[in-house]
Amino acid sequence: MVRKIAFGVLWLVFTFYAFVLAPSDQPDTIEVIKNLSIGQWQGINPLVIALFNLMGIWPLIYSTLIFIDGRGQKIPAWLFATASFGVGAFALLPYLALREPNPQFPCTKNTLIKLLDSRVTGVILTVATAILVTYGLRQGDWSNFMQQWQTNRFIHVMSLDFCLLCLLFPALLGDDMARRGWQKSQLFWLFALIPLFGPLLYLCLRPSLPEPSVDVISSQQQRVAS
Repeated sequence: MVRKIAFGVLWLVFTFYAFVLAPSDQPDTIEVIKNLSIGQWQGINPLVIALFNLMGIWPLIYSTLIFIDGRGQKIPAWLFATASFGVGAFALLPYLALREPNPQFPCTKNTLIKLLDSRVTGVILTVATAILVTYGLRQGDWSNFMQQWQTNRFIHVMSLDFCLLCLLFPALLGDDMARRGWQKSQLFWLFALIPLFGPLLYLCLRPSLPEPSVDVISSQQQRVAS
């Protein structure tokens, strides 16, 4: 219960800060978001471009855990995972507050789960992330980015959202490792403490989900239905 309350309070604090205390919106914010979305990047700081696209990578990383974790939950995990593509941690924090511990996978793997469970997916996400991070760090203007961070709500909140997504990953990591019989505390902290690339390394190395037995499926379905 303490865990649920903590995530709920964090969601309220983050929401209040983003809409009340963060720097004000800039007149061109909608135009910038549109240009970032359609690839018209002329005149935009490469750090902002990289960060914006990394905020599309993070929901994919979380989806590789949430769609699996959600098969044993009473709440529709897919709804929160899908919403996170638009609003990031604003959608994931309510899921973390409402979910129950779920160290087992109660179902057979469908096509989507097989895709999300594949190490190939982790490798693709890692390569894409490495390209974006390299581009942003090598081409970006840090002084301009810091100025925008201090004066632009979109850049400010997006940056904090990115940091929060880095910090929240361990909340799902333990159960996902348990579902795979991979219970090594040293590896948990390795994946948990390295921002962004720790979760990606986990997706590249984690064992595949075992197919559950009939007894496990039956008992898990009864728990969800109760």
